[in-house]
Amino acid sequence: MPLSPARTGASMAVASMLCVQLGLAASVGLIDDVGASGAAWLRLFWAGILLLVIVRPRRGLYSREALVAGTALGVVTAGVTLLFMASIARLPLGTASALEFLGPLGVAAWRSRGVGRAWALVAAAGVVLLTQPWTGAADPLGVAFALGAAVCWAAYILLTQRVGDAVSGLGGLAISMPVAALVATVVAGPGVVGHLTPELLLQGLGLAILLPVVPFALELVALRRLTTGAFGTLMALEPAFALVIGFLALSQVPNGIAVAGISLVVAAGIGAERSGARDAVGKIDDARALAV
Repeated sequence: MPLSPARTGASMAVASMLCVQLGLAASVGLIDDVGASGAAWLRLFWAGILLLVIVRPRRGLYSREALVAGTALGVVTAGVTLLFMASIARLPLGTASALEFLGPLGVAAWRSRGVGRAWALVAAAGVVLLTQPWTGAADPLGVAFALGAAVCWAAYILLTQRVGDAVSGLGGLAISMPVAALVATVVAGPGVVGHLTPELLLQGLGLAILLPVVPFALELVALRRLTTGAFGTLMALEPAFALVIGFLALSQVPNGIAVAGISLVVAAGIGAERSGARDAVGKIDDARALAV
């Protein structure tokens, strides 16, 4: 029995989140070598090159609207990557991911109705338990970076669905990722180039495949099947994944309140998956999108 569009999209979104968190955990060593902005730049630099080589975009395939939306998507992609990497240099992975999730949560609350909005509120309660703001232990600058990433992530969700509906296959990423690489190069590249070695370049290439190439491709296709509200709520699972991976890979041990928060965001994610199919799936050849 074939999976429903909502379940297929949700599965892709979950796979994307796992890639993101594994990629972030694997980036910790790279941050030690070239700094948070340097690690973000290396990943985006290689991702831009990989998408150009894989997709080989041609100008005639894109409308003016697609080019504008793809360029805007590239700018916010660079923003969310640079800001979030700066935040995890100052905050535990689970805390930074929970704060960043406020962006998708805002989209979910804005775009959802009825049951969907209720799941967004459940997710919000889980995020509060995960971050535990009443302790006052979080680094203020790290919190500011994570909130900046949240704003960029909200824009990323809206623009990704728009670009995914307008451009076939992975063509949208072939616009956005080179733009993101250029923005990151202007912001972070000059301070990193002098510290690069062949080993660091290869490490950056491997990390770029894990994050952002594979997860962003999965999210592009998932948003052709899910509403932005459901997708935003489903992203509540990411702080939970971050907490688990932070514990397993980085020895960041959550307390009981954080575990309760995980339970709430998992429940919200399941609820969003069951009620979040789009009324009309974009006219895109998704088999080709994942094959190229």
